[in-house]
Amino acid sequence: MTETILAGIKVAPDELPGLLLPALLDTIIMVGIVMAIVIAVGVPLGALLHNLAPGGLFENRAVHTPLAWVINIARSLPFLILMAAIVPFTRFITGTNIGIAAAVVPMSLAGIAFFTRIVENSLRSVPQYVVNVARASGGSKLQTIWSAQLHEAVPSIIGGLTITVIGMIDYSAIAGTIGAGGIGYVAVTYGYQRFDQLVMVSTIVILVAVVAIVQVAGDALVRYTTPHRRIRSGRHTVGAPS
Repeated sequence: MTETILAGIKVAPDELPGLLLPALLDTIIMVGIVMAIVIAVGVPLGALLHNLAPGGLFENRAVHTPLAWVINIARSLPFLILMAAIVPFTRFITGTNIGIAAAVVPMSLAGIAFFTRIVENSLRSVPQYVVNVARASGGSKLQTIWSAQLHEAVPSIIGGLTITVIGMIDYSAIAGTIGAGGIGYVAVTYGYQRFDQLVMVSTIVILVAVVAIVQVAGDALVRYTTPHRRIRSGRHTVGAPS
């Protein structure tokens, strides 16, 4: 009986923009806040993890091992389980376990764990001679991390950042199940529970479009920041006929 009633309450086509545009804005706000936190924490934490490892600038196995285990555990948990497991912590931090604020906490933890590993792996790809040159030039450890390691790893980090943003968009849709708002909430509440195929298809199209835009923008930034492409572009500009 309830399913029949809900099935009859469908969103009219002319009402879709008024429903979907605010939801899209909520998703953008949610993901934007999360990514600001993820970048602010993930970049230094990834650099710390890399340099605490054997061969790093301040190798320390006693600190590196437990830190790596904590990050691995946070990264291994499926997001839905993580979100449910830390409800008391989320409520302590935000005072609620529903809405955008409640979604930001588990999304940030999951994003930090994922992005930290991406930063660490990106720094591993930096040739050792680049670090050696920076150290031989008199640079401090912090200067070496910033000007040598992170600077050289920028294209790889941006590529990983693109993947992380897409992952957070996916997580924001899952967070809709706890009333976090956004496209995921609309898909669950209006599309799935009311059996409204128009809403469901519309939310899918929006999510696919947003992910595609993020991927294209990320790929463009990677190409722009890759050194050999910048050099090649510069040579082409110099040699181009006027």
